[in-house]
Amino acid sequence: MSPESHSAAEIPERLRQVKEEIVLAAEAAGRKPSTVELVAVTKTMPAAAVEDAIEAGQLIFGENRVQEAQAKWPALKALHANLELHLIGPLQTNKVREAVALFDVIETLDRPKLARALAEEMKRTGMRPRLFVQVNTGEEPQKAGIVPEETADFVALCRDTFGLVVDGLMCIPPFDEEPSMHFALLAKLAKELGLDELSMGMSGDFEKAIAFGATYVRVGTAIFGTRVLLD
Repeated sequence: MSPESHSAAEIPERLRQVKEEIVLAAEAAGRKPSTVELVAVTKTMPAAAVEDAIEAGQLIFGENRVQEAQAKWPALKALHANLELHLIGPLQTNKVREAVALFDVIETLDRPKLARALAEEMKRTGMRPRLFVQVNTGEEPQKAGIVPEETADFVALCRDTFGLVVDGLMCIPPFDEEPSMHFALLAKLAKELGLDELSMGMSGDFEKAIAFGATYVRVGTAIFGTRVLLD
């Protein structure tokens, strides 16, 4: 996709189209469109592209890497106090301090060591980002996340041992599989655990995710075009 896909003219229109598709998908599922939030994924996108989306009314964004977010988001959040930033990529324990300080939502809680580090940092600072547990619904060895059969025990550990509040679940289905069965599994787990929030669905499948109850969909390419490579 050409660099023009990042232009001020393109991004608002792409954003409008995605939001319209979210409304239609929610209505088709018998849901209120207001129950689905769009997380605009800005990994590798320059701050100027983010500003275009903000000017078009988008307030919720997602980043994959703490280091990239640190370079981009403090200045943006200083200018726009009502932004909400989600971490949607893996979190290393040595980046917990920076993540807790910068992100409003951490969607990738996936192991006891990370739960302990988050609990300690949140206690130290008094900052309380919302937390989602990432579930590896496809049980892919190369992918982060708790396997489905261990999710209940892990959520209990987060709550009872570390005193963390878990708001929801997140998943990234296998690239080469029909995502619906993974969305259905995540929704089933969330219902069993009494969790209200589901982060699932990306540019190619967010309508299906909404049909299965997604409350957050993570969309990047459909809004910003092909990602640019960082140096």
